[in-house]
Amino acid sequence: MGGMDFLYASLVLLHFLSWAIVLGFAVAFLRKGEVPRGLMHAALSALVTGILIVGAREMTGEEVDYIKIGIKLVIAAVVAGLAVVAERRAGGARLLGPIAGLTAVNMAVAVFL
Repeated sequence: MGGMDFLYASLVLLHFLSWAIVLGFAVAFLRKGEVPRGLMHAALSALVTGILIVGAREMTGEEVDYIKIGIKLVIAAVVAGLAVVAERRAGGARLLGPIAGLTAVNMAVAVFL
């Protein structure tokens, strides 16, 4: 495995783990009615690693589906924005449902588009 392949694989792994943390935190804390620490960081990490993945693909000349990436970018930005608001404002726990739902939609777009 070359250096760029390792970098790409590492970014994809971090991206998947970040989304898993976002979804897991959102679902696990829905009933508790509180926003878990780290939710915002996981959402921002998923957003940044996704952007880096696209950059790595472009650097290697691999094909990029810009429509799919655009849809995922918008969803990821909304999730990250909701996570920031949820963690910083009182009553932010009401945003956990939309965060979980949009995270699942983003994963579905990744798989089915």
